[in-house]
Amino acid sequence: MSFSINYQVENQLPVEEFIAVLNRSTLGERRPVEDTERIADMLKNANLLVTARDNGVLIGVSRAITDFAFCTYLSDLAVDEAYQKQGIGKELIRQTKLAAPRAKLILLSAPKAVEYYPKIGMKHHPHCYFIDTVEELK
Repeated sequence: MSFSINYQVENQLPVEEFIAVLNRSTLGERRPVEDTERIADMLKNANLLVTARDNGVLIGVSRAITDFAFCTYLSDLAVDEAYQKQGIGKELIRQTKLAAPRAKLILLSAPKAVEYYPKIGMKHHPHCYFIDTVEELK
């Protein structure tokens, strides 16, 4: 199968288009895709969106928050399952890093992708902590 993939930084992404690619990538299993208002806020407050399109159709996205100087948090990396294992995710990461070259790119891996990131050269960091609610603080 031959693809004509176009990568670009986009300032806005329609909510429905983002949800569709999340669902086609399996990332939708771990994102609030049924809550369009929350998804809209996720897109509005991200400041670096890199897309992969095949003849205009969104088939991959990197959604990140960055200060462009020290840290880029890649919150969502989604590639349509029909397009996976062709380097699209790696290229989305590369384009995200190129958009903020001085910043360290960090992410939390989806369970199904834990083995993927070391294969493309990313380093594992064992010192990550998180909370979901403020009540979890002791």
